[in-house]
Amino acid sequence: MIACEDTRQTSKLLQYYLIERPTISYHEHNERERTEQLINRLIMGESIALVSDAGTPIISDPGFVLVQKAISAQIPVIAIPGASALLPALITSGLASHEFLFIGFLPARSGERRKKLLEIKTLPFTIICYESPHRITQSLADAQEILGLRKAIIAREITKLYEETLRGNLRELGELVSEKPLKGELVLIIEGFNLAEHNYSTNQEISLGQAVINKMQTDNIDQMAALKAIARALGISKSEAYRRWQLEPKNS
Repeated sequence: MIACEDTRQTSKLLQYYLIERPTISYHEHNERERTEQLINRLIMGESIALVSDAGTPIISDPGFVLVQKAISAQIPVIAIPGASALLPALITSGLASHEFLFIGFLPARSGERRKKLLEIKTLPFTIICYESPHRITQSLADAQEILGLRKAIIAREITKLYEETLRGNLRELGELVSEKPLKGELVLIIEGFNLAEHNYSTNQEISLGQAVINKMQTDNIDQMAALKAIARALGISKSEAYRRWQLEPKNS
Protein backbone atom coordinates (compact mmCIF):
# COMPACT_ATOMS: atom_id res chain seq x y z
CA MET A 1 0.00 0.00 0.00
CA ILE A 2 1.10 3.57 -0.68
CA ALA A 3 0.14 6.38 1.71
CA CYS A 4 0.01 9.59 -0.33
CA GLU A 5 -0.22 13.25 0.57
CA ASP A 6 -2.55 13.50 -2.44
CA THR A 7 -3.64 10.29 -4.17
CA ARG A 8 -4.45 12.23 -7.35
CA GLN A 9 -0.89 13.48 -7.69
CA THR A 10 0.75 10.17 -6.83
CA SER A 11 -1.51 8.26 -9.22
CA LYS A 12 0.01 10.16 -12.16
CA LEU A 13 3.46 8.88 -11.25
CA LEU A 14 2.20 5.35 -10.63
CA GLN A 15 0.43 5.27 -13.98
CA TYR A 16 3.53 6.53 -15.79
CA TYR A 17 5.65 3.69 -14.37
CA LEU A 18 2.82 1.13 -14.63
CA ILE A 19 2.84 0.52 -10.88
CA GLU A 20 -0.35 -1.07 -9.62
CA ARG A 21 -0.64 -0.65 -5.86
CA PRO A 22 -3.56 0.47 -3.66
CA THR A 23 -3.27 4.03 -2.35
CA ILE A 24 -4.64 5.82 0.69
CA SER A 25 -4.61 9.53 1.50
CA TYR A 26 -2.33 10.70 4.30
CA HIS A 27 -2.05 14.47 4.80
CA GLU A 28 -1.93 17.10 7.54
CA HIS A 29 -5.71 17.10 8.00
CA ASN A 30 -6.10 13.36 8.62
CA GLU A 31 -2.59 12.45 9.83
CA ARG A 32 -3.45 11.43 13.38
CA GLU A 33 -6.61 9.54 12.46
CA ARG A 34 -4.98 7.74 9.54
CA THR A 35 -1.84 6.86 11.50
CA GLU A 36 -3.71 4.38 13.69
CA GLN A 37 -5.10 2.60 10.62
CA LEU A 38 -1.67 2.37 9.01
CA ILE A 39 0.03 1.16 12.19
CA ASN A 40 -2.54 -1.63 12.51
CA ARG A 41 -1.82 -2.69 8.93
CA LEU A 42 1.92 -2.65 9.60
CA ILE A 43 1.49 -4.76 12.74
CA MET A 44 -0.42 -7.28 10.63
CA GLY A 45 2.62 -7.58 8.35
CA GLU A 46 1.81 -5.22 5.50
CA SER A 47 4.45 -2.98 3.90
CA ILE A 48 3.52 0.66 3.42
CA ALA A 49 5.30 3.34 1.37
CA LEU A 50 4.85 6.96 2.44
CA VAL A 51 5.18 9.62 -0.26
CA SER A 52 4.57 13.37 -0.47
CA ASP A 53 3.51 15.49 -3.44
CA ALA A 54 6.83 17.31 -3.72
CA GLY A 55 9.87 16.98 -1.53
CA THR A 56 10.43 14.37 1.14
CA PRO A 57 7.99 13.15 3.83
CA ILE A 58 8.50 14.69 7.29
CA ILE A 59 10.66 17.56 5.97
CA SER A 60 7.89 20.18 6.23
CA ASP A 61 5.53 17.46 4.97
CA PRO A 62 3.32 14.86 6.74
CA GLY A 63 4.85 11.72 8.22
CA PHE A 64 6.37 12.55 11.60
CA VAL A 65 3.48 11.10 13.62
CA LEU A 66 3.52 7.87 11.61
CA VAL A 67 7.28 7.41 12.02
CA GLN A 68 7.04 8.04 15.78
CA LYS A 69 4.26 5.49 16.18
CA ALA A 70 6.07 2.93 14.02
CA ILE A 71 9.23 3.24 16.11
CA SER A 72 7.19 2.88 19.32
CA ALA A 73 5.65 -0.31 17.89
CA GLN A 74 9.14 -1.57 16.93
CA ILE A 75 8.25 -1.50 13.25
CA PRO A 76 11.31 -0.95 10.99
CA VAL A 77 11.40 2.42 9.24
CA ILE A 78 13.50 2.70 6.08
CA ALA A 79 14.19 6.07 4.46
CA ILE A 80 14.78 6.37 0.72
CA PRO A 81 16.46 9.68 -0.21
CA GLY A 82 14.27 11.71 -2.50
CA ALA A 83 13.79 15.19 -3.88
CA SER A 84 14.17 17.94 -1.29
CA ALA A 85 14.82 21.64 -1.87
CA LEU A 86 16.68 22.04 1.43
CA LEU A 87 20.12 20.59 0.62
CA PRO A 88 20.41 21.58 -3.08
CA ALA A 89 19.64 25.18 -2.09
CA LEU A 90 22.33 25.11 0.62
CA ILE A 91 24.89 23.53 -1.73
CA THR A 92 24.44 26.28 -4.33
CA SER A 93 24.08 29.13 -1.81
CA GLY A 94 27.76 29.87 -1.27
CA LEU A 95 27.03 30.29 2.46
CA ALA A 96 28.67 28.29 5.24
CA SER A 97 27.50 24.69 5.21
CA HIS A 98 29.54 23.10 8.01
CA GLU A 99 26.86 24.14 10.51
CA PHE A 100 23.30 25.04 9.59
CA LEU A 101 19.84 25.15 11.14
CA PHE A 102 16.65 24.31 9.23
CA ILE A 103 13.57 25.90 10.82
CA GLY A 104 10.88 24.83 8.34
CA PHE A 105 8.38 27.50 7.30
CA LEU A 106 8.60 30.89 8.98
CA PRO A 107 5.39 31.67 10.91
CA ALA A 108 2.68 33.27 8.77
CA ARG A 109 1.74 35.93 11.34
CA SER A 110 4.13 38.87 11.55
CA GLY A 111 4.32 38.89 15.35
CA GLU A 112 5.17 35.21 15.56
CA ARG A 113 7.59 35.51 12.65
CA ARG A 114 9.47 38.37 14.31
CA LYS A 115 9.61 36.39 17.55
CA LYS A 116 11.17 33.45 15.68
CA LEU A 117 13.72 35.75 14.02
CA LEU A 118 14.67 37.19 17.41
CA GLU A 119 15.20 33.65 18.72
CA ILE A 120 17.71 32.86 15.98
CA LYS A 121 19.33 36.31 15.79
CA THR A 122 22.53 35.41 17.65
CA LEU A 123 22.91 31.83 16.42
CA PRO A 124 26.21 31.38 14.52
CA PHE A 125 24.72 28.88 12.07
CA THR A 126 23.50 29.39 8.52
CA ILE A 127 19.69 29.60 8.76
CA ILE A 128 17.49 27.80 6.23
CA CYS A 129 13.72 28.14 5.96
CA TYR A 130 10.92 27.65 3.48
CA GLU A 131 8.65 30.54 2.53
CA SER A 132 5.66 31.14 0.29
CA PRO A 133 5.68 33.71 -2.56
CA HIS A 134 2.91 35.83 -1.05
CA ARG A 135 4.77 36.22 2.28
CA ILE A 136 8.38 36.53 1.13
CA THR A 137 8.38 40.35 0.83
CA GLN A 138 7.22 40.90 4.41
CA SER A 139 9.46 38.12 5.72
CA LEU A 140 12.50 39.76 4.11
CA ALA A 141 11.52 43.12 5.62
CA ASP A 142 11.20 41.58 9.09
CA ALA A 143 14.48 39.68 8.65
CA GLN A 144 16.36 42.80 7.57
CA GLU A 145 15.05 44.80 10.52
CA ILE A 146 15.95 42.11 13.06
CA LEU A 147 19.00 40.41 11.53
CA GLY A 148 20.56 43.35 9.67
CA LEU A 149 22.20 43.33 6.26
CA ARG A 150 23.26 39.71 6.25
CA LYS A 151 24.08 37.84 3.07
CA ALA A 152 21.21 35.66 1.90
CA ILE A 153 19.84 33.78 -1.08
CA ILE A 154 16.40 32.86 -2.33
CA ALA A 155 16.28 29.58 -4.23
CA ARG A 156 13.15 29.08 -6.32
CA GLU A 157 11.70 25.94 -7.89
CA ILE A 158 14.71 23.77 -6.99
CA THR A 159 15.13 20.72 -9.31
CA LYS A 160 12.32 22.03 -11.53
CA LEU A 161 12.21 23.65 -14.98
CA TYR A 162 12.34 27.26 -13.80
CA GLU A 163 14.97 26.84 -11.07
CA GLU A 164 16.50 30.18 -10.06
CA THR A 165 18.74 31.56 -7.30
CA LEU A 166 18.73 35.22 -6.22
CA ARG A 167 21.71 36.50 -4.22
CA GLY A 168 22.46 39.60 -2.17
CA ASN A 169 21.90 40.90 1.33
CA LEU A 170 18.46 40.95 2.93
CA ARG A 171 17.74 44.50 1.80
CA GLU A 172 18.83 43.84 -1.78
CA LEU A 173 16.72 40.70 -1.97
CA GLY A 174 13.75 42.62 -0.61
CA GLU A 175 14.16 45.20 -3.38
CA LEU A 176 14.46 42.49 -6.04
CA VAL A 177 11.31 40.73 -4.86
CA SER A 178 9.37 44.02 -4.72
CA GLU A 179 10.29 44.74 -8.34
CA LYS A 180 9.69 41.20 -9.58
CA PRO A 181 7.23 39.10 -7.54
CA LEU A 182 8.26 35.46 -7.30
CA LYS A 183 6.25 32.33 -8.00
CA GLY A 184 6.75 28.74 -6.94
CA GLU A 185 8.30 27.12 -3.90
CA LEU A 186 10.97 29.22 -2.16
CA VAL A 187 13.94 28.46 0.08
CA LEU A 188 15.41 31.38 2.03
CA ILE A 189 18.95 30.93 3.37
CA ILE A 190 20.55 33.56 5.63
CA GLU A 191 24.11 33.71 6.93
CA GLY A 192 24.57 33.19 10.65
CA PHE A 193 25.45 35.69 13.36
CA ASN A 194 29.07 36.90 13.23
CA LEU A 195 30.46 37.92 16.60
CA ALA A 196 33.44 39.84 15.21
CA GLU A 197 31.23 42.11 13.09
CA HIS A 198 28.73 42.53 15.92
CA ASN A 199 31.40 43.53 18.44
CA TYR A 200 32.60 46.42 16.30
CA SER A 201 29.14 47.70 15.38
CA THR A 202 27.93 47.69 19.01
CA ASN A 203 31.07 48.28 21.07
CA GLN A 204 33.02 51.48 20.48
CA GLU A 205 35.91 50.15 22.59
CA ILE A 206 36.77 47.84 19.68
CA SER A 207 38.45 49.66 16.80
CA LEU A 208 37.67 48.97 13.17
CA GLY A 209 41.24 47.75 12.76
CA GLN A 210 40.82 45.23 15.56
CA ALA A 211 37.49 44.11 14.12
CA VAL A 212 39.22 43.47 10.79
CA ILE A 213 41.90 41.39 12.51
CA ASN A 214 39.26 39.41 14.42
CA LYS A 215 37.33 38.78 11.20
CA MET A 216 40.48 37.63 9.37
CA GLN A 217 41.24 35.15 12.14
CA THR A 218 37.73 33.76 12.64
CA ASP A 219 36.92 33.38 8.92
CA ASN A 220 40.45 32.74 7.63
CA ILE A 221 40.16 35.47 4.98
CA ASP A 222 42.42 38.30 3.82
CA GLN A 223 42.36 41.88 5.04
CA MET A 224 40.23 43.42 2.28
CA ALA A 225 37.67 40.60 2.40
CA ALA A 226 37.36 41.15 6.17
CA LEU A 227 36.91 44.89 5.69
CA LYS A 228 34.23 44.30 3.05
CA ALA A 229 32.33 41.93 5.35
CA ILE A 230 32.37 44.42 8.22
CA ALA A 231 31.27 47.24 5.91
CA ARG A 232 28.31 45.11 4.85
CA ALA A 233 27.38 44.44 8.48
CA LEU A 234 27.48 48.18 9.21
CA GLY A 235 25.44 49.07 6.13
CA ILE A 236 28.20 51.27 4.64
CA SER A 237 30.29 51.03 1.48
CA LYS A 238 33.66 49.32 1.43
CA SER A 239 35.30 52.66 0.53
CA GLU A 240 33.70 54.35 3.55
CA ALA A 241 34.89 51.55 5.84
CA TYR A 242 38.39 51.88 4.37
CA ARG A 243 38.32 55.66 4.94
CA ARG A 244 37.36 55.20 8.61
CA TRP A 245 40.03 52.56 8.99
CA GLN A 246 42.71 54.92 7.64
CA LEU A 247 41.62 57.65 10.07
CA GLU A 248 42.12 55.43 13.12
CA PRO A 249 45.30 55.77 15.20
CA LYS A 250 47.99 53.47 13.84
CA ASN A 251 48.35 51.63 17.17
CA SER A 252 44.65 50.67 17.30
